[in-house]
Amino acid sequence: MVAPPPAPTGEEKGTWGAIAYSPGDRRHGFFWGADKRQEAEDIALKHCENADGAGCRVVEVFRNHRHWDDGDGTGFPYEHCAALSVGKSRGPATPFWGAASATTRHEAEDKATAQCGGDKKECKIREWVCT
Repeated sequence: MVAPPPAPTGEEKGTWGAIAYSPGDRRHGFFWGADKRQEAEDIALKHCENADGAGCRVVEVFRNHRHWDDGDGTGFPYEHCAALSVGKSRGPATPFWGAASATTRHEAEDKATAQCGGDKKECKIREWVCT
């Protein structure tokens, strides 16, 4: 799986969200509405751990504009929807989950399902969120 982009440097602007996932036991957590990226990551991770996830890690970070002119010059995209797709394990070389962000829920779900390595029959959306 692709790691979330690195944290932006400088002032963060926008409304942040994150999804955390524990592949071994398929537990997850999410959060949206944070003022800072780290806050969204920390809370999503805590929600995953509170769901008894043993190997939780942040798998997707996303944000939305607070105002249409709040570009902060960090290069971090404003893709305000994210999704987590989980399927059945088909061996060590084939992923059985995917997480992605996009500008729409539908696009985020499609990207997460593609990362999961299957189609919508094999991989199901376990969570989606838009800020």
